[in-house]
Amino acid sequence: MWDSQIQSECAVNSYFQKQQAFLAFVLDQYVTQGVDELDADKLTPLLKLRYNNALHDAMADLGDALQVRKAFVGMQRYLYLNLIELNQPQDE
Repeated sequence: MWDSQIQSECAVNSYFQKQQAFLAFVLDQYVTQGVDELDADKLTPLLKLRYNNALHDAMADLGDALQVRKAFVGMQRYLYLNLIELNQPQDE
């Protein structure tokens, strides 16, 4: 029982690490190429760039298209919420 639970947790951690690595790649592209890299239409080109045009490999690493898009949009939401919070006037 414990062995299968540990294996399952390791698989999930590996999956999330690969998603995090892809999202870090996206953020690097954003820094070097500009805000347009966060456009939803850029997701497929970014996957192709990162995975040398092998979308099948990307999906094997990152999950299905819905999961990848959800991670991509979730990262954007996190970035923008933090920007909004940073721009809020601070109470003294």
